[in-house]
Amino acid sequence: MNALFKALNDPTRRAILEALRAGPRTAGEIAEQFQFSKPTISHHLDLLRQADLVTSSKQGLFVTYTLNTTVLDELLGWLLQFKP
Repeated sequence: MNALFKALNDPTRRAILEALRAGPRTAGEIAEQFQFSKPTISHHLDLLRQADLVTSSKQGLFVTYTLNTTVLDELLGWLLQFKP
């Protein structure tokens, strides 16, 4: 769960997750939304993938990223146990 919190701690990674709410995006489409270099965005995507917040699939030259809501559902369930 440490990787999950590390991934969610960064505003750029949270913005990437918000962008993926609209549907799958290629790495290039995601990078176009930010003022960072493609390697920087790739690093953020890798951390999100390590935390299982996104999944990726390669199609030819393109890598497409999809939001993994299962992990978010599990996190929400875990957090709700602390609500009085």
